[in-house]
Amino acid sequence: MSPYELFIGLRYTRAKKRNHFISFISLISLLGITLGMTALITVMSVMNGFQKEVRARILGVASHVQISGFDNKLSNWQFTADEASRNPLVEGAAPFVSAQGMVSYDQVVHGAIVRGILPEKENSVADFADMMVSGELENLIPGDFGIVIGMELARSLGAFRGDKIVLISPQGQVTPAGILPRLKQFTVVGIFEAGHFEYDSALVLIHIADAQKLYRMEDNTVSGVRLKLNDMFQAPQVVNELASTLTGAYYITDWTKQHANYFRAIQIEKRMLSLILALIIAVAAFNIVSTLVMAVTDKQSDIAILRTLGASPRSIMKIFIVQGTFIGVAGTILGVTGGVLLAYNVGEVVAFIEWIFSVEFLSNEIYYISKIPTDPQTSDIVTVAAVSFVLSLLATIYPSYRASKVNPAEALRYE
Repeated sequence: MSPYELFIGLRYTRAKKRNHFISFISLISLLGITLGMTALITVMSVMNGFQKEVRARILGVASHVQISGFDNKLSNWQFTADEASRNPLVEGAAPFVSAQGMVSYDQVVHGAIVRGILPEKENSVADFADMMVSGELENLIPGDFGIVIGMELARSLGAFRGDKIVLISPQGQVTPAGILPRLKQFTVVGIFEAGHFEYDSALVLIHIADAQKLYRMEDNTVSGVRLKLNDMFQAPQVVNELASTLTGAYYITDWTKQHANYFRAIQIEKRMLSLILALIIAVAAFNIVSTLVMAVTDKQSDIAILRTLGASPRSIMKIFIVQGTFIGVAGTILGVTGGVLLAYNVGEVVAFIEWIFSVEFLSNEIYYISKIPTDPQTSDIVTVAAVSFVLSLLATIYPSYRASKVNPAEALRYE
């Protein structure tokens, strides 16, 4: 592109005094791209933040990788844990007993997911130590039949630390009166709050030795081994590696499969919102088309003069491509700047809006996530900027082509 093409193209971005309307439409196009990109980058960052927050809360209770026996029984778990720990990506391993049950207190009964754990190893694969609102995991002592329950479950039962609750096992025992469920009284020694309703309302923790007694399992038999990785996103790779290196037959799964519905739902919402907001940028790009069409009509005499002075149709086309691209590039730069600034400060902006209008968008009493999380990702920002630039560039093709086809004789006939 020659210097004169660039100079004239940039000069045409400022219309003559008698044509302020074209400048106004150019400004609207620029602002449309800016606002569209700002909104899109901010929404994608917030959706990333929610995804990260939900993932952190789920994986604070669940495991990155889980190794189980096919019949929910795994013998000699220490050997399996040692084998799995040889993988360089594994940083923690702990056994568990998983079973169904019911808890009862003061004539209130709730279903529960019972997990037997070793307190001294559980913190190497989960974050219960940071979730305890009353008591500690170390209060689970074998033979004392202590139990740790979630906050929502404690609220539903009306139970507090120190209360006695009954844990009912679905595995029946034969008596002269028939098959009756097994009952055992446990003492609440701790209450946790994971910030995830599924766990807070249904999960209960007991010592693994007590779980083995309640569910009639041998001393060295557990349901499986839970693993924590130093990089959670490598979980599928670790599963494939363990499947080929572990001795014996196991069922191995990871968090991306166990909780796929949660993250798939968030990903679909993110994509749909991104598509809707991308239409704002597309509309702004169409405004560039109308701006350049009007500019071509207004500058026909100028185009004719340039043609008579020796400018080629390709040069005329480049002039108007420069004009439209300038609007797109300026809007993209401003949009990226505004989007990044808003994405990193969306919490403060929302707090200011709440203070101004005396409203609360995420109430602590209703939502577990009371602050809007944000996680701007470079890949998203680059993608949005690239899409905006490409749309702006495509919008210049048709008007620029029309400009290159202007007939000098026809354009100067009535001048």
